[in-house]
Amino acid sequence: MSHARKAIATLAVSLAGVATWIASEGSSPVAPGPDGTVLLAPHIPTKGDVPTIGHGSTRYEDGTKVKLTDAPITRERAAQLARNLMSEDEARFRASLPGVKLHQEEYDLYIDFVGQYGIGRWRSSSMRRHLLAGNYTAACKALLLYKYSSGYDCSTPGNKICYGVWDRQLKRYNACMAAQ
Repeated sequence: MSHARKAIATLAVSLAGVATWIASEGSSPVAPGPDGTVLLAPHIPTKGDVPTIGHGSTRYEDGTKVKLTDAPITRERAAQLARNLMSEDEARFRASLPGVKLHQEEYDLYIDFVGQYGIGRWRSSSMRRHLLAGNYTAACKALLLYKYSSGYDCSTPGNKICYGVWDRQLKRYNACMAAQ
């Protein structure tokens, strides 16, 4: 990659990063609205997961957790909720990496990780430790450690339980390595 890394404080998730997040998370099951609009209902996306609505949102902006009994939301609200929560994640993410510089592609994929696994998992991750030490390639390789869902190894060939978890990690890893 020919362009220089930038101070993390100057970066924000790109439109491509938001689009990747929405595509990776997918949408909640569709529920018909009273006026024929399409609404997205809360659901549990994978065994062992928590209730989710829209595009992977597990809570609302005020911190309230999504419940399966919550009213369905519009696609517009789902996109707004995902973006608002991503902005909150970005502030915590930037604070966790003082002095670190990243390429935009790296920033986007690590924000995607934080959105999926949470800021707590990020803060304790070897990826973060490697980035703080300036070891970008090791941080990329550490992405491959996150291959489990409810104790199941999602990298198991032919698995039909959680292959999407592993596929998403492989995409992040490949994008990360391409940015080196």
